[in-house]
Amino acid sequence: MQNQKTQGEDRNLPPANDPLAIELRKICKRFGQVQANRNIDLQVQPGTIHGIVGENGAGKSTLMSILYGFYQADSGEILINGKPTKIKSSRDAIDSGIGMVHQHFMLVETFTVLENVLLGAEQSAMLDKSESNAREVLEHLSAEYQLSVPLDAITGELPVGQQQRTEILKALYRNAEILILDEPTGVLTPQEADQLFRVLQALKDRGVTIILITHKLREIMDITDNVSVLRLGEIVSTQRTADTSTAALAELMVGRKLETQHFEKIDNPDGENGIEVHNLTVKDDRGLTRIDNISFNVKRGEIVGIAGVAGNGQSTLLEVLAGIQSPGSGEFVINGHNVTSTTAISPKEMREIGVQHVPEDRLRLGLIKSFSAAESSVLGYQNRKKFNWRMFLNIRSIRTACKKLMQAFDVRPPDPKLKSSSFSGGNQQKLILARELDQSPSVLLVGQPTRGVDIGAIELIHQKIIEIRDANCAVLLVSVELDEIMTLSDRILVMFEGRIVGTMKGSDADKTTLGLMMANAMDDAA
Repeated sequence: MQNQKTQGEDRNLPPANDPLAIELRKICKRFGQVQANRNIDLQVQPGTIHGIVGENGAGKSTLMSILYGFYQADSGEILINGKPTKIKSSRDAIDSGIGMVHQHFMLVETFTVLENVLLGAEQSAMLDKSESNAREVLEHLSAEYQLSVPLDAITGELPVGQQQRTEILKALYRNAEILILDEPTGVLTPQEADQLFRVLQALKDRGVTIILITHKLREIMDITDNVSVLRLGEIVSTQRTADTSTAALAELMVGRKLETQHFEKIDNPDGENGIEVHNLTVKDDRGLTRIDNISFNVKRGEIVGIAGVAGNGQSTLLEVLAGIQSPGSGEFVINGHNVTSTTAISPKEMREIGVQHVPEDRLRLGLIKSFSAAESSVLGYQNRKKFNWRMFLNIRSIRTACKKLMQAFDVRPPDPKLKSSSFSGGNQQKLILARELDQSPSVLLVGQPTRGVDIGAIELIHQKIIEIRDANCAVLLVSVELDEIMTLSDRILVMFEGRIVGTMKGSDADKTTLGLMMANAMDDAA
């Protein structure tokens, strides 16, 4: 990612006497015993990109939900463009010129892009006329802000980056002058993230005020003008981005100095194979090859990382090995069990033989939002004897076990009774990891383990994965974060278009070589 501005450069901040785009005064919000926001004072200059960072559960999303009308503050005042404003619903926010792109998109997947943008903003009972007018406006917005999206495409069939652009177009179509983005790069490839930041720069250049919530401090340094740090529901610092550093922000976020992680690499593990894959090929429902004749192994006491740009077969590989998809041709042996297209076993059976799976998509495969945290913490293991009493689930036992997991993985707030949907994305992720790692797996399949997780929690999660490896577990790790792959992996495989195109020891890995492998460009560099 290229720096948008250099350190110390004047980022064209508006005159100090201009009305603030947003001013929050003494905002407080409590959920039961949890004080999510405490006396928040926040000032956002117009026409700037203002970053908000903090640990998972620090109150970032709650604060933005108050600004967007999903929640109402218990006390405090909101001013928009210098005027006191009551925001009791998202409609009030939209009417005040505020748009929000949520961490998990609010789109109807079976609708076209045009239909999603129009939904709730129809200009007339004559939909044909509304669509015609909207098409003209959206084509203009797409050109002006580099937001090219096929308007007649089915939204659910689009790549994630284009779905996100649809959300931004929705906000701009409703005349948003203030745009809130909640963890916008959590589901994007590096290339899509680069494109997003070019879009944000174009929006800023045309006077749009942007609030960027992210746990990725490099993104804060690259794109924002100012940054505020939340810790335990309070703002502990607001400063010009050019006057700080990633190390200083990280320390403010967690309240302590973070140490650089260096884990011992296991170059030649002598354990048995936990996973053996032989000539595996998998095609999707349309007949497209997702995995193309790959073979590899993962030994016990070893972490093998799969590097590659998202969409090159890694997700399919994890789902096949977890029993979610059936192998096409070829076979694999996992924890001593041979699996082919005719001997496939279910995810439940995989769990029973000691194979645990942390899915890449936590909401689709990891938990159920309407379930309590306690219920999600035993999902897939609810039939275990310790969680049952006669014919019923033992709720007390489940909550007690969940409380212990929450404490071990620092899930905030540590309340097993709260709905899973009430937790931030990072805390949902920690709950899923806690559930799977608590099973003492013999084989661990883990996808994007720190997606949406703050820098302090990343430190904890990495340590837990190393501990599992050292307990003689075979770990297969998929991550789009190259730093994570290099930090954790004893051996690295690179996938491109469903094939394994490179392999190297973790102790020898460097970003340049891995990047060339990921682009399948090693021959060109030779």
